[in-house]
Amino acid sequence: MTTITLIQGDITRQRADAIVNAANSSLLGGGGVDGAIHRRGGPAILRECRALRASRYGKGLPTGRAVATTAGELDARWVIHTVGPVYSDAEDRSDLLASCYRESLRVADGLGARTVAFPAISTGVFRWPMADAARIAVHTVRETETAVEEVSFVLFDERAYEAFAAQVG
Repeated sequence: MTTITLIQGDITRQRADAIVNAANSSLLGGGGVDGAIHRRGGPAILRECRALRASRYGKGLPTGRAVATTAGELDARWVIHTVGPVYSDAEDRSDLLASCYRESLRVADGLGARTVAFPAISTGVFRWPMADAARIAVHTVRETETAVEEVSFVLFDERAYEAFAAQVG
């Protein structure tokens, strides 16, 4: 069974086998978690992302999918990039958000990662309501069969931490 821990802090400062990046589909960096991971991880991450774009993901990484690169200068072996959905009142996209967590764990299993650090995917500029995002994230990790031994949710602020703590129990 996977152990779930909560950390309030900066995901780029975490030590884990794999750090999950809430990436944009271009895989070329951006704002929020994505930009922070690319800045702190250095140019090796961007080089591998460009190679992925040139080979398998010419049109970008689809929402809900995940792919790994080196972690560059981060205190991890890999970065697992996943593209979360933009929140919509008109369309239920919760299956795509759950897929981000499932697919990231699948990629982690393929790499042999035993510890994985996740951000609160889609809760920043993609505007997913924090309480609902926490519910989906925690439920999906608990229900996904994986060899990952520890999942850490690294939450940027107290509001996010409290929303995840309410789900972890």
